[in-house]
Amino acid sequence: MWREYGAGNFLISRSLNAIIRIASSKKRKLNNGTIQKNANGKPSYKAKDVKKDKAADRGTIPIPSANDDDVDVSDQDLAVLAEFGDAANFLNKLDRLFRRSKKETNRLHDLTKPVRQTTVHDDLPPLNSDDEDSWDSNIDDDDLDSSDDEGSQGEMSDASDDSNEEMPYETIPRIQSTTVKTPDEIQRLPIKLANGKIQETGVKTMISRPPPSEEEPEDDSESEAEEEPQRVEDVSTGARFGRPAVVDVLQTKSRKHRVEMAKEQIAGICQDILADPENGLGLLRRLHSFSLPTLTTPTHPEPVPNDPIIRKLSILSQLAIFKDIIPGYRIRSLTETEKAEKVSQMVARTRDWEQGLVTVYQTYLRLLENELKTHGELADIGLHCMCTLLTEVTHFNFRVNLMTCVVTRLSKKSWDESSELCSKTLIDVFRGDLTGEASLEIVRLINRMIKERHFKVHPNVLACLLQLRLRTELGVRASSTHADKPEANKGKKPKGKKPEPVHLSKKAKKALKEQKEIDKELREAGAEVDKEERKTVAIAQIQQTETLKLLFALYFRILKNTVPTPLLPSALSGISKFAHLVNIDFFKDLMKVLKDLISIEEEEEEDASEEGDRVSRGPLPTFQGVLRKLMCIVTAFELLSGQGEALNMDLNEFITSLYAMLLPLSFAIEIDARPLPNSTTSILDILFRALNLIFSPRTSGTTASPWRSAAFSKRLLTVSLHWPTPAVLRSLEFVRGLVAKDPKLEGMLATEDRIFNGVYRADVDDPQLCHPFESSFWELHALYRQHWDPRVRMEAEKLLNYKSV
Repeated sequence: MWREYGAGNFLISRSLNAIIRIASSKKRKLNNGTIQKNANGKPSYKAKDVKKDKAADRGTIPIPSANDDDVDVSDQDLAVLAEFGDAANFLNKLDRLFRRSKKETNRLHDLTKPVRQTTVHDDLPPLNSDDEDSWDSNIDDDDLDSSDDEGSQGEMSDASDDSNEEMPYETIPRIQSTTVKTPDEIQRLPIKLANGKIQETGVKTMISRPPPSEEEPEDDSESEAEEEPQRVEDVSTGARFGRPAVVDVLQTKSRKHRVEMAKEQIAGICQDILADPENGLGLLRRLHSFSLPTLTTPTHPEPVPNDPIIRKLSILSQLAIFKDIIPGYRIRSLTETEKAEKVSQMVARTRDWEQGLVTVYQTYLRLLENELKTHGELADIGLHCMCTLLTEVTHFNFRVNLMTCVVTRLSKKSWDESSELCSKTLIDVFRGDLTGEASLEIVRLINRMIKERHFKVHPNVLACLLQLRLRTELGVRASSTHADKPEANKGKKPKGKKPEPVHLSKKAKKALKEQKEIDKELREAGAEVDKEERKTVAIAQIQQTETLKLLFALYFRILKNTVPTPLLPSALSGISKFAHLVNIDFFKDLMKVLKDLISIEEEEEEDASEEGDRVSRGPLPTFQGVLRKLMCIVTAFELLSGQGEALNMDLNEFITSLYAMLLPLSFAIEIDARPLPNSTTSILDILFRALNLIFSPRTSGTTASPWRSAAFSKRLLTVSLHWPTPAVLRSLEFVRGLVAKDPKLEGMLATEDRIFNGVYRADVDDPQLCHPFESSFWELHALYRQHWDPRVRMEAEKLLNYKSV
């Protein structure tokens, strides 16, 4: 082969030399064989009488022939030509190649260019498939060869004769193997021992599938047609990113190994999601599949049960992920117009991620809600996750669904740890709410729930409403046109001579003019910002007004109920706390309702005493009645201690009711105990709160009347003989404060004989008619001498030795 290649090169070089010699002989022939000389005496080969023939003027350039001039060819050249002449056959085609233009060459190339076959049906699986066996196109090789021959037959008709010729290997038919494969033996990899020797590990037998039987070759196409399309698992359940499929993990026989595999995969998924949240929607769905009770996939249509530990880990992992990747704004659904418009690739990617995140988050919340409704084994975990999401991402989507689940959990009569968790969650939402929108939604849900349950809920449900941010009223600027208040001296011209104008250069005047324009733009921008602030404040005020309407409607509905409910003390506490926000037009009606409640409680006590079943009822109903009466008294004084002072209403009925309650309370041994579980106040706290309101300067003027102070002091010391130590200490402290305010009470500290105008009536429940000055504080001597607690004896001694300065 190399010999022929060298001979071909030698023959090409000899041919080119012959062409050069022919061209030089042609040049000599044009000069007529004479050499002319120019003026300098140098030879000149130009013929003056022959006109120069330009190549552009001629149509074709003739190739000189061997007949134009005699060329000496040696015998050696002839021998080489005879031996290797076939290797220079390509020179015969040079004439056609040189005369063909570039346009013609491109045309012929386009005619002979093969066209890709597009009629073949492509049955390839999608790119996101994991199954390696699914990459079969189900097209026979014979069909593909025939289609290629038919397609290329018409396309190559205009090509040269050489391109239509088939190569020898294309005409040979394919040899199909019909032998049955036997088990193959594969040599195992050797191992290297510690001493450096190589040890063989044997062989491994690989059993291959037997080929299809040749008896029924015609039924193969029918069986393939009847086969169902191959099911491919998606990224949420299949084997992806080097991780085993979720079904394979759940079907592991060893529980310890199954949990470890799930832990490893859940940790890796969470790490990948936090690294790139916008490309982690598929991983979020895969993480959610671990929290399902049963899993069904295209390859496993039968449900596969999940392990509770794996579900718990997945639910808590999703909680941590959503807390980190949820944006700080609410995502709304796109309109049809927004979906149809063209946007940039970045905007489209952000929209897809936001909509996908909302879908996955909604699926997660549905799983948690289903656990709560069915009271499953993960109900407490689901409640914890929902409370955490409501507190952390209150601004995000589906917060009303979270609030509904939490409020529904509070609708039962009992009170447990889950109820306490829900109550703390609502309190945290109230404290962190700056706009009032979330608070309005919660109050609306609680109002509806209590109304549907007919007030049969736990009293602590209303206790969370006391944390509403309604005390701090939002301030709004009085002016609707100016951002700030106008200054007092603004617009007034100063007195005296006008200041002389300052001479400014042109450059300074130009700078001053530019500064004025900048100041004008800043004022306009400030006005726009102020307008937005006023709009925000106005919206917040509207929401606060709606919240107040729902809150007081709930409280008034509880007050006007025909039968007193356990919710009455909580409702009265709410009214007393938000009394400064109650419209003054409702004060008279409220006072009437409070008086009716006190009268109802007194009638029930009288009926119970007449029937003689007070002991059989137990302490809880008694505490409930006392608590309701005390809360009514406290609410009445709270209403009139603020803006109700202008009404000048008489509260003697409430004072008389409180005075009458003191003697029955002397037999309440557990007066310092809380009447209800998880309650923050006791009967004793509410009692002294009412006493402080009655004798406060805002309620009774500068000082209370002497007869009232003396009556309450005498009765408090009387009941203190039966109370426990904490109650006695608070009573002595309160009486000492009354004695310090009114010097007339100092005479009652002495037990010497005095002249009285009447007799003290301890059985009268009216402080004005009991004649307290006709008695003395002899109870102090008893407490000082006979009480077992040294703290009480010390306080009694201080009060006995009290002297005003």
